[in-house]
Amino acid sequence: MNAPISARRPAPEALAAVMGELSARFGERAVVNASIREQHGHGEGLADAALPDVVVFAHTNEEVAAVVSACAAARVPVIAFGVGTSLEGHVAAIHGGVCVDLSQMNRVLDVNAEDLDCRVQAGVTREQLNAELKGTGLFFPIDPGANATLGGMAATRASGTNAVRYGTMRENVLGLTVVTADGRIVRTGGRARKSSAGYDLTRLYVGSEGTLGIITEVGLRLFGVPEAISAAVAQFPDLRSAVSTVIVAMQMGIPVARIELLDAVQMDACMRYSKLEGYEAKPTLFFEFHGTGAGVAEQAGLMQQVAAEHGGGAFRWATAQEERTKLWKARHDAYYAALALQPGCFGFSTDACVPISRLADCVLETREDIDATGLTCPIVGHVGDGNFHVLVLFDPDDPAERAKAEALAHRVSMRAIAMGGTCTGEHGVGIHKLDALVAEHGEAVDLMRTIKRALDPLDIMNPGKTVPLQKAEAR
Repeated sequence: MNAPISARRPAPEALAAVMGELSARFGERAVVNASIREQHGHGEGLADAALPDVVVFAHTNEEVAAVVSACAAARVPVIAFGVGTSLEGHVAAIHGGVCVDLSQMNRVLDVNAEDLDCRVQAGVTREQLNAELKGTGLFFPIDPGANATLGGMAATRASGTNAVRYGTMRENVLGLTVVTADGRIVRTGGRARKSSAGYDLTRLYVGSEGTLGIITEVGLRLFGVPEAISAAVAQFPDLRSAVSTVIVAMQMGIPVARIELLDAVQMDACMRYSKLEGYEAKPTLFFEFHGTGAGVAEQAGLMQQVAAEHGGGAFRWATAQEERTKLWKARHDAYYAALALQPGCFGFSTDACVPISRLADCVLETREDIDATGLTCPIVGHVGDGNFHVLVLFDPDDPAERAKAEALAHRVSMRAIAMGGTCTGEHGVGIHKLDALVAEHGEAVDLMRTIKRALDPLDIMNPGKTVPLQKAEAR
């Protein structure tokens, strides 16, 4: 994990001028309190906080534009912040500057039930949106686990447990409102389901991690709430059997909504933390099926047959809403369950994604690598699309153990790339995977640098993240 070197802290007099301008315009919403700045200096990954000099709580597109314009004039870094659930150092103010908190831009602007779409401000969270959609017969399916803001989910091209059926943020964002690096407010995309008009700017900004502009509004696809939903759990004698079940199911085209893998270490943690009764500490698959009653029954029957052929135990069903909620809450609490395995240790999550045919090889080799290090590292994954996560636990007071943990995470990335996959299926690059990005994309990184320099020539938009501006950063 390497530190970016593409930008430096702004000149003290320039920073002072910007902070004075922001204080005059925003009053109490321009905050220099140390605890607020520390809260905005890191996400949920490695907690090496890098504090902004001031945090501004914006309410409108025009206010965000005013902040960016002031920063551009003085060449001061500006970092967008939602609720801080990102994992790869995206929100760390590694060169100081201004943090724009978008969490108070939290209005659902339009819901078009007939067209299955909506438009929201960037600070609306996925849970808030689905709460407001109740009664419409619609829902928004992208579920990364955390109750992240939809602007942040677009910026990091988030995914989650439902991606195998509904896709990622890339497929479900129709258009954006973006404040560019020079302070302009632009709209990309529209409400039509397809367009051949011009460059696809929406896809350019989705996944740009705040390095090209700040997303302030998001247009989203919505889906009808399924007529029937059923969840199930199956346990397996070993990790290969569980992963092979997933591979065969995907190759058969069984339209499962979710397939989540928990290895034995993670299952043991979840059983203890979430009080899951009647299970064993074995590799486990969580399934969910969406559709009509007949369709769900057919999907589940096929899936149960495949699981049985690979040694899977009898399905345990959860059809009632309360049972399904408990089951998926246990899955979403996997991070906290894993931390509870070793109190006092810190954990960071790394992810990788490979073609489905290489999933078993990648997961099993990773498990062997983990065991050789002696570290405690549960594996979980949205394995229906070849994506898995490793939560690496280490003693924060032991530099050698931290180095071992970071080296393991790097090998996970390199292994996935060698198998035709990617260093990150959904967490993004941030500051921690810059070298892996270069290993994965090679000369194409030069094109990314060209885009970054064209759209943000002063390098003020979340500098040092996502795309290394100097080739020396590659290992």
